[in-house]
Amino acid sequence: MRQLIVNADDLGLTPGVNRAIRETHVDGIVTSATLMASGAAFHDAIEIARSEKNLSVGCHVVLVDGAPVSEHSSIQTLLANRSVRPGRFYPRISAVAARSVFGRLDPDQLVNEIVAQIRKIQAEGLQVTHLDTHKHTHIFPQILRALVKAARICGVPAIRNPFVPARSLRPQQFSRRPQLWKRYGQVRVLHSFAAQFHDKMKRAGLSTPDGVVGVIETGSFDSSLLRQALTDLPDGTWELVCHPGYDDADLRAANTRLLRSRELERQLFTSPELRQFLEEQGIRLISYRQLVKG
Repeated sequence: MRQLIVNADDLGLTPGVNRAIRETHVDGIVTSATLMASGAAFHDAIEIARSEKNLSVGCHVVLVDGAPVSEHSSIQTLLANRSVRPGRFYPRISAVAARSVFGRLDPDQLVNEIVAQIRKIQAEGLQVTHLDTHKHTHIFPQILRALVKAARICGVPAIRNPFVPARSLRPQQFSRRPQLWKRYGQVRVLHSFAAQFHDKMKRAGLSTPDGVVGVIETGSFDSSLLRQALTDLPDGTWELVCHPGYDDADLRAANTRLLRSRELERQLFTSPELRQFLEEQGIRLISYRQLVKG
């Protein structure tokens, strides 16, 4: 049996992103979303989450290219040079990866900031059903350890499995997509952390899907790529990551590389043809809430 969680990242980024996520949930196939606690449209996102009872809402933990929730003085090892980016995280994942690998991120500061982001959402009366990270930073073991600890402190039962299934890592799938070759190579190299991730989830007693699809294709999704990814989906429970939105002035001011692609995903994930394709493939849609309940 094949089950699919369709999760929209970046809830809370802008009002247009919020609106698109709601539309892809109500009129499309999105079952879950992850909310940015420090997003500019946080309160608008909270209202949407409260009104859409069937939308499973998690926390999109931001540790790169964004602003923290904690007092800056308490998380100094997580922040970029104050003269360059005062009070903000490092803008590139490569910098965060290096600091994580060489132990330059204080473990307690990591946990405290993640807990603060989760608690901010919980304080609005929402059940946080799952966690993931902006730009998938929990691929790196130190950040994963902090995420797991924060999940247990806050009572969050599930974490995204950020690793792509091996069947989706065949190079011929992207032979005609040179814009995806670099990302394909990065994802393939990072797949070496997958076994450690599964062991960590099992020992922590946390739920997680069998893997994720849509990571390599982020920013380049079209109907052909999506159908290919879903056709190749093995048995099990998988998560499809998407980023629907409206390419408006707020989005262009939000310092994101995903602009026009969000419009295309909004249209794609509300298309009747896609829902029909899932039915033909025998893929059952579920949410993170359903995953946790079993």
